[in-house]
Amino acid sequence: MEAFAALIDALVYTRSRNEKLRLIAEYLRATPDPDRGWALAALADGLDFPAVKSGTIRTLLKERVDPVLWTLSRDFVGDTAETASLLWPAPAAAPSPPGVSEAVELLSAMTRKSVLTELPLLLDRLDADGRYALLKLATGGMRIGISSRLAKTAFAQAFAVPVDEVEEYWHGLHAPYGELFAWAAEGEPAPDIANLPTFRPFMLAHPLEDGTVDLADYAAEWKWDGIRVQLVRAGQGEAAQTRLFSRSGDDISATFPELLDMLPFPAVLDGELLVRGSAQGGEENERTQGGAASFNALQQRLGRKTVSKKMLAEAPAFVRLYDALLVEGEDWRPLPWSERRARLETLMPRLPASHFDLSKVVEARDFEHLAQIREGSREEAIEGLMLKRRDSPYIAGRRTGLWYKWKRDPLLVDCVLMYAQRGSGKRSSFYSDYTFGCWAGDPNDPHGAGAELLPVGKAYSGFTDEELKKLDRHVRGNTVKRFGPVRETDKSLVFEVAFDSVHASKRHKSGLAMRFPRIHRIRWDKPAHEADRIAALEALIRD
Repeated sequence: MEAFAALIDALVYTRSRNEKLRLIAEYLRATPDPDRGWALAALADGLDFPAVKSGTIRTLLKERVDPVLWTLSRDFVGDTAETASLLWPAPAAAPSPPGVSEAVELLSAMTRKSVLTELPLLLDRLDADGRYALLKLATGGMRIGISSRLAKTAFAQAFAVPVDEVEEYWHGLHAPYGELFAWAAEGEPAPDIANLPTFRPFMLAHPLEDGTVDLADYAAEWKWDGIRVQLVRAGQGEAAQTRLFSRSGDDISATFPELLDMLPFPAVLDGELLVRGSAQGGEENERTQGGAASFNALQQRLGRKTVSKKMLAEAPAFVRLYDALLVEGEDWRPLPWSERRARLETLMPRLPASHFDLSKVVEARDFEHLAQIREGSREEAIEGLMLKRRDSPYIAGRRTGLWYKWKRDPLLVDCVLMYAQRGSGKRSSFYSDYTFGCWAGDPNDPHGAGAELLPVGKAYSGFTDEELKKLDRHVRGNTVKRFGPVRETDKSLVFEVAFDSVHASKRHKSGLAMRFPRIHRIRWDKPAHEADRIAALEALIRD
């Protein structure tokens, strides 16, 4: 645990990506199995110990230190694990730190009842750095600037193996990844995942900046407003299994069970998960294909562990296919997009139309014509366009010049800052999370008593570090009320907020919910009474 704690401490204070890769690689080479496997799992995906939650840690600390001191300290530091590791009373005995494997074993054995006595015993065996590392590991959220991809890249660098192969094997294995280390570090045969329904890394796109492409070389498809998924069926007969994976490789099969029996042959298919809209039969118009509801309808099903029969009936899921990676044992990924597309079209009659359709190619005379078509996309359940080089193979990750995403321009609305909250991590000292609202009623109408600001969204991105400092000073200097960690400000500052769409929502007082709101500009010059009205947002609601 001491070496793992030292690694975590070093990573927290390191900004350089290359240095982070070096630190993780050195740790993996120097640490024996299975400690390094558990550490890698913690860095890449996070480990899950159901008995250990942030609330458990708060309860333990409030029993050992002044509750007010804990609350103020946590609010200032912005990180539960860091605050707890520093405030934990020093034990009388000298530290006797467990190994990572022992810590994982002890944490796994804890129950909701036993954790209140067993976790303190474990924390007493560690110094402050060890406690921090343990709590980060135990709660499953490292939040130290290490992505899953970076951890896997470090593994690949440590043992000089291709990171794409690491990614491919990863999802067919389980921590502490003994087979993966045996292959990469010891030269053993590669893990056999041929008959396992495992996730394969997606091919991704670069944003199309201010430029054009030649439609003789690129095909255009709609970028649908759902979630990118991969449907995988592997094995034969009764041993066959089907899984549905999200973009990040999370298994979401249980949330969409109606899709699991619909793929009748072994394959790995790439597409957009959508739910049926009012056009249940998949009606088409002259610009695009129908049948898909807005993202708001899909969102009602996301994250659910169980799905009711009513929900299955009211919002049935289907997959609009983009591509195919493997089909009946043959790897299609090296083929050019045009050939994969032609083959995918021949597969469609073998798939039930109730649960699959094919994302159509958008035909245009030239790029200027395509731009006109894109401008008319606002009313559909789409985000914009995808531009795919016709001769491109299917390559994991982003490769320059192969695929581009050309998202539609965002919607803009002027809102008033209402509440602010401190961020976490590097932003824990700044009020960086902002809730903003629009006017219900007209604040300019002298006879219109009751004009009220109603919250319509929350954002914590879109501004520079210098603007963050200025916003923080504004919040501190214009606070009118405090609600725990939240400050209410006077209603004087206007944000120009960019967002992708707005939907009706019964969960919010305004009756509205924005999708992907972010700060586009800070309107220091604009009076708050000139901000937009709720009615302006309601007019943008898509069914």
